[in-house]
Amino acid sequence: MDLIIGAGITGLTYAARTSNDYLIVEKESEIGGYCRTHYSGDYVWDYSGHFFHFQHPEIKDYVMEKLSKDEVLNVYKYTQIYYKGRLVDYPFQMNIHQLEKEEFIDCLYDLFAVKREGDVKSFKEMLYAKFGKSISEKFLIPYNEKLYATDLDSLDVDAMGRFFPYADKEQIILNFRNSRNQSYNSFFLYPKRGVIKVVESVASRVDANKIALNEQLVSIDIEKKIAVTDKRTIQYDNLISTVPFPCLLDMAQVPYDRNVYSCNKVVVFNIGFDRKGADTKNNWIYFPDKDIVFYRVGFYDNIIGLDKMSLYVEVGFAHNDMVDEKALYKRVLADLKKVGIVGSEQVVDYECVVMNPAYVHITQKSETDKVEKMNLLNSRGIYSIGRYGEWKYCSLEDNMHDAFMLAERLK
Repeated sequence: MDLIIGAGITGLTYAARTSNDYLIVEKESEIGGYCRTHYSGDYVWDYSGHFFHFQHPEIKDYVMEKLSKDEVLNVYKYTQIYYKGRLVDYPFQMNIHQLEKEEFIDCLYDLFAVKREGDVKSFKEMLYAKFGKSISEKFLIPYNEKLYATDLDSLDVDAMGRFFPYADKEQIILNFRNSRNQSYNSFFLYPKRGVIKVVESVASRVDANKIALNEQLVSIDIEKKIAVTDKRTIQYDNLISTVPFPCLLDMAQVPYDRNVYSCNKVVVFNIGFDRKGADTKNNWIYFPDKDIVFYRVGFYDNIIGLDKMSLYVEVGFAHNDMVDEKALYKRVLADLKKVGIVGSEQVVDYECVVMNPAYVHITQKSETDKVEKMNLLNSRGIYSIGRYGEWKYCSLEDNMHDAFMLAERLK
């Protein structure tokens, strides 16, 4: 029997795909993990912005099979950057020609003057080596420091993998006249009623009697293949974990250096207003300015076609930072007005969601240690998958792909 820890998108996909008998244990009172949706009147709010950028046709077909075409929107991604009081198209490095003349010259000069000599050892060094000083310091470094809430010198060169919008000099120059602001996800799919509809699509293939809600894994005997929850003891053949990897190591009593694994947390405010705001085009806007508390603001109303402004606002913190929710919310509203997103519109309702962990810090040490510990666990029939299970930066589709592959491997 396969014991699956976590009824998020990864755990549910594995259960739906496996030919083995299984049991899912979920500590929350509902399925979905971070892919849950809350409805407040006309507002549709996820835990944060969750959008599908499909790279694998078989996974897209798998998701769409249980959803009607009327339920899902195919959205052309339109995003901008708030930079020094004006909006610049994203990605920044492709649109430096939209800056003031002197800043444009600085960026262009530094881009061509950069010398790629020696080994690049960190994410920050990679930014300088590829884009030069001006592009890096005007946007790429300050934005990502707000996002990750850490010094970028501590992150691995490939910390964001394919999700980082690279661009060579030729692409940047060509974009001056013929703007093609495309990255890995120029289009995305989003259900009108929120990401939970994708979760429900997958869950419809899972035996509901084999999902145990409100039950939390406490410890694992990796030699005897026995898991202890807060309600019972379970004998398993394979254990598939989607919980954060350090938590799995703790429960499996595998010694490790706690300093190796770090992450940020993100406080998300979903805010609904009484009418439409001034921005009717952007899906989301990035904010590198350190004087603005949030790093990104998303517009659900522009994505799903709502006639009242509905925002998700993301603020990054270090993992252990204490957060005063009321004070932060007050600051968020003030900064939304400061940047011109909110004017005379009035708040109708809001909620606060804390995602902890949110973005994991991928370092050379964490990658090396993770592989060593995963090999040990795999040899004992324990498999850790998904964004937090594999301690990586990935998409929702990648989580599903992980589950597909593991189900095939263990059938």
